[in-house]
Amino acid sequence: MGGINKFEVKKHLRALKQVKTWQLMLILLLLLFISATLLRFDHIKMTDLKAEVAVADESGDAEAISTALNNLKEFTFSHTIINVVEKNGKQYVTFGTGPIYLQHEYERAATAALKEAEEKAATDGNPNGNVFAKAMDVCKPQAIANGWAWNSQGYLDCMTGEINKYPTTDRIEDTYVASLPSTALFRYDFASPIWTPTLSGFVSVLCIILIVVILTKVLIWGVLRLALFFLKK
Repeated sequence: MGGINKFEVKKHLRALKQVKTWQLMLILLLLLFISATLLRFDHIKMTDLKAEVAVADESGDAEAISTALNNLKEFTFSHTIINVVEKNGKQYVTFGTGPIYLQHEYERAATAALKEAEEKAATDGNPNGNVFAKAMDVCKPQAIANGWAWNSQGYLDCMTGEINKYPTTDRIEDTYVASLPSTALFRYDFASPIWTPTLSGFVSVLCIILIVVILTKVLIWGVLRLALFFLKK
């Protein structure tokens, strides 16, 4: 064994035994609990900030919406946020807020755009009159009954279907579809760094270091025990 004898091996084994593995495991469990708690607090704070965005969106105050979004973005960018989001019926773990939709802001923008399109249609000399108003008279009750939003496929299909019932309305339908704002303009998804220099970040680093120490200790102990087995008495 290259000059190594069993007495030296036993000496190293005794040195390793002075630091008990179970003690390191207890410390690791404590640090893991603290890390999970701190990450949970960060997640709760992020959830509260998302709720503020929703309140601002409902209020219609553009300044309040901008402030709430900036507060959420700054917090998410400076903290590690572990989140579970649902996509296509499946749940995924991600770092960040997950998708945020300004539904009320979109509905306000869509309503304004449709109103403008209706006003244009009412004065364009169409012999069928304001087909938008007629279509909405049919589709609005269906939207309320089915819980359709302005951007839902059911509502869009209903409106375009009703408009198509009137002749010479191709240009009007195009105007209607073009008037609707893109939903992408009202969708946000702030990503979080995997690690940030926060209290939870530093505790997580300590956990990783301690895991490495435990695994190294177990590996060295195993190598020394194997060496002692092969050494001659």
